[in-house]
Amino acid sequence: MWRKWTQILANFKNDPFWKGKVEYMKNSKNGRSIGYARVSLSGMNEARQTDRLQAVCDRVYVEKLSGAAKSRPVFEKVIKGLKEGDILVVLDLDRAFRSTIDALLTMEALKARGINLKILSLNLDLSTEFGEVVFGILASLAQFERRIIARRTKEGLAAARKRGVKLGRPRKLSDNEIRMAHSMVVCSHQPINQVAKRFAVAQSTMRAGFKRMDLGTE
Repeated sequence: MWRKWTQILANFKNDPFWKGKVEYMKNSKNGRSIGYARVSLSGMNEARQTDRLQAVCDRVYVEKLSGAAKSRPVFEKVIKGLKEGDILVVLDLDRAFRSTIDALLTMEALKARGINLKILSLNLDLSTEFGEVVFGILASLAQFERRIIARRTKEGLAAARKRGVKLGRPRKLSDNEIRMAHSMVVCSHQPINQVAKRFAVAQSTMRAGFKRMDLGTE
């Protein structure tokens, strides 16, 4: 879906209404143009991105990391180092963002800080009319994507429950351990805090286990 919408947005730049509205300059009046490129760890050639970025940017950062990685140290460093008036420049949407939602959230955060975003392959500049239109489209797509994710999550949870899968964090104490601990507290009169330490859990966990199995301590 991500690549499909990227192609749809790319087609806008050839429309006569928008064509020629966006020009990329190496130096902005108020700040720097900072380029970001990402290549996978499988030996992907970075020149396709860096050559284009170096032509319009004051500085280019390259991250060699899979797009599925949870943490992107270079990208996070670049975003953190941007200042008001700066421009973040990337070649393709999928080189910087994991999804429509990721792109939208980053765009919103950048705009709030007074930072512009340019995507060369889409001829996209958030400071232009075209950029505002695309931003609105991405916002709608992100909302649609959230709904799909929420629906699929609910369907997956329902299917898991139907199969008898227990959801949530695994319990720290089994039913037998809770009965044993309860016997130590009630029958052997051991303090609950000491019993909890023996089972390597907090008192609150122990009490929650007693309550779940309807075992009183009085």
